Amino acid sequence: MAAASATVRAPPTASATPPVRAGLLRDRGAVRRDAVRAASWTTHGLAKVTGDVDVTAGESSGLLSVGGRLVAGRFRATGTLEVGGAVEVAADLSLDGLSRFSNAVHAGDLTSRGTLHGEAALRVDRAFLATGAVEARSVAAGLFDLTGSAEVPGELGAVAIVRGRFLGDSRIGSIRGKRVELAGPSTALVPTVWRAVFGGGASVRVDRIEADRVELSAVDVGFVRAREVVLGPAAHVTEVEGTIVRRDRTSRVGPESRSPRPHGLSR
Repeated sequence: MAAASATVRAPPTASATPPVRAGLLRDRGAVRRDAVRAASWTTHGLAKVTGDVDVTAGESSGLLSVGGRLVAGRFRATGTLEVGGAVEVAADLSLDGLSRFSNAVHAGDLTSRGTLHGEAALRVDRAFLATGAVEARSVAAGLFDLTGSAEVPGELGAVAIVRGRFLGDSRIGSIRGKRVELAGPSTALVPTVWRAVFGGGASVRVDRIEADRVELSAVDVGFVRAREVVLGPAAHVTEVEGTIVRRDRTSRVGPESRSPRPHGLSR
């Protein structure tokens, strides 16, 4: 009599069944975790994650330090946020306070109120709206709108509009966009003890701008290439390639030699 045959099924491999994402995770007070993986995570107080954070929706209030990557569908941080790894937020990334990023940041939409310090590139698919200070190696966005100051040694580029209303010292390597509108501050807009006593406004310098239309006021630009250029009050451009369609009498075009005024000389 023949022995009955049997079918032996191999156990499923670990990769066949992905780890189950936790549901709602809430932390309060001082918390330390190796990693966070949840559908929804909220933390209030002092939180430190030595590894990665992977959430569908996240919100932090207080101080959050992430040693690894931050991956989220959407994320909101109020207070201080520090991330050592790359940041990938598919939808909205909202920052209110101080944010420090050691690696690249990519978001669908980005809103920053306060100080955003990035040591690498910032890439935003749609709108990047900032109030305060923005520091990054380079910025790429669908639309860029800033009220505050910027320190971007590389390129700041937007598919549509780059708009900057500068309230503090700023320096940008190059700007590209369909339309670029930059307005520097006046002494009245940026009162400091030094400027109130000795006069002068904040320094805003851009090395190069390329766009269809460029509008400038109270900024210093090395080179502008555009079909239409509008030079408002106190705008200075060293070289222009394009048509100046409107020019304020206080604007300047051409190289300037700037040196400290000799001691004792006054006008």
